[in-house]
Amino acid sequence: MEGMHLSPVEFFQQAGPVGKAVVLLLLLASIWCWVLIIEGIVNVMRFGAAMRSWRRGKDSPLLAPIVQVGEASAARTISGESVGESRQRVLEAMNRRAREVVARLDGGLANLAVISSVAPFIGLFGTVWGIMASFSAIAEARDTSLAVVAPGIAEALATTAVGLAAAIPASIAYNRIGAAMNAAAQALSSLIEERAVDVAVQPVQSNIKKEAA
Repeated sequence: MEGMHLSPVEFFQQAGPVGKAVVLLLLLASIWCWVLIIEGIVNVMRFGAAMRSWRRGKDSPLLAPIVQVGEASAARTISGESVGESRQRVLEAMNRRAREVVARLDGGLANLAVISSVAPFIGLFGTVWGIMASFSAIAEARDTSLAVVAPGIAEALATTAVGLAAAIPASIAYNRIGAAMNAAAQALSSLIEERAVDVAVQPVQSNIKKEAA
């Protein structure tokens, strides 16, 4: 065993066309995974900052569309509608826009889920192909020595490792970022219920002031 060393570059160079294609595909998936992870973390931070601003009574560009659609809904007058019905209508309009905002922020989670579930199977395909290559080499050489079997087994293990390297971060990020987004969405829903009261009451207060004037 002296003189033997593990080198991913050598594994890739010695792999066959199928093994190289599998490794390249998994490397691209891994790079894409980290891009999505960074994007998800940034979106969680933006969401949190917007929520803190809203709690302090400041408008946030991220959440401004929710307030705007609520104000537009409150500005519409419906004959015979009570204050409670008006508030419920405003609340539903703001919640619909909030779901759209949250959907845009966590749009990359679906892709992380795909990577975490598909990457191990792609790696498994490379593993099976490497083992098949080993058996084929044994049949051609009619020899079961390590020198004959090693290249195919090394290719198989390399694709397995790359597949896990892409799937594990994607799975962890999907669960952690998804949990953070769900918690923020629930907090946003509570804030919308509080804000909907003020938004729905504003037109009524304006009308009272006009009548008093």
